[in-house]
Amino acid sequence: MKHACFAAVVLWVIAASIADVPAGPIEDAALARIATITKDFTGTVVLHAQNLRTGATLSVDADARVRTASTIKLPILCALEALVAKGDVRWDERIVLRDSAKVSGSGVLHELADGTVLTVRDLARLMIVVSDNTATNLILDRITADAVNAWLDTVELTATRSLRKIRGDGTDLVAASGWSAAGKVPGNDRFGIGVSTSREMVRLLELLHQGRVVSAAASASVLETLERQQFKDGIGRRAGARRVQSKSGSLDALRSDVGIIHTPGGPIAMAITVDGMPVIDYSPDNAGSELIWQLSQIVQEALGRP
Repeated sequence: MKHACFAAVVLWVIAASIADVPAGPIEDAALARIATITKDFTGTVVLHAQNLRTGATLSVDADARVRTASTIKLPILCALEALVAKGDVRWDERIVLRDSAKVSGSGVLHELADGTVLTVRDLARLMIVVSDNTATNLILDRITADAVNAWLDTVELTATRSLRKIRGDGTDLVAASGWSAAGKVPGNDRFGIGVSTSREMVRLLELLHQGRVVSAAASASVLETLERQQFKDGIGRRAGARRVQSKSGSLDALRSDVGIIHTPGGPIAMAITVDGMPVIDYSPDNAGSELIWQLSQIVQEALGRP
């Protein structure tokens, strides 16, 4: 996507979204800032945001299919909640960690001893709070990626798919395994562990906010876990006292963040993916993470006015 085209699309979408509101300093500033921050950015950006109180939205290629990276762990957790509610899985089930199951990348389980025993609840929390790759794979071993997708079908999120288990990070990769039926579809391998759209991720956040993912209690539990996620380089960067319930994802060329930030004008759900960045940088100052934060600021100003 060319930078000028991207900026023009964003300006048009935001202008259309607030067309029924008289123009003012906040709107003018939002348009100017978006044009400025996208002018020299290298990469593609998709986003969708919605004020969950007013319903107002902003979109850029909201239905484009994107690599999820670790944001797919949110749908996995929701599906797990559903299976626990049905009685197919118990939170107190004990899972034994084996060296053969460990994968590199985010998380802490690869540092623990062979034979360490954890509960399904432990794994679920590690999967989100520290984005543990090994914990995610152990959950997928227990429930399967196909079961995740079957649950997604029940809430009509059919573009979001769990494709396979996580291979690890960088050059320290294991063989691909745990494929779902969707993962075996020709062409889907390019998405890695998962595929979604920004619109569907925001819809999932909306369902959680409404208490409609399994139950009000299950939805609240998921949101509380998202609030404890330790990676806040995107939406949650410099959030101050505002509550942020989010799940981020990262690959060499990608940064992604989906979450709800609570503003004076209402809770705003957003999903932003930046991909195609030419420089590998896993520092907190990654250009994609910075851009996600800047876009989230503009979203909050445009949609979060009291």
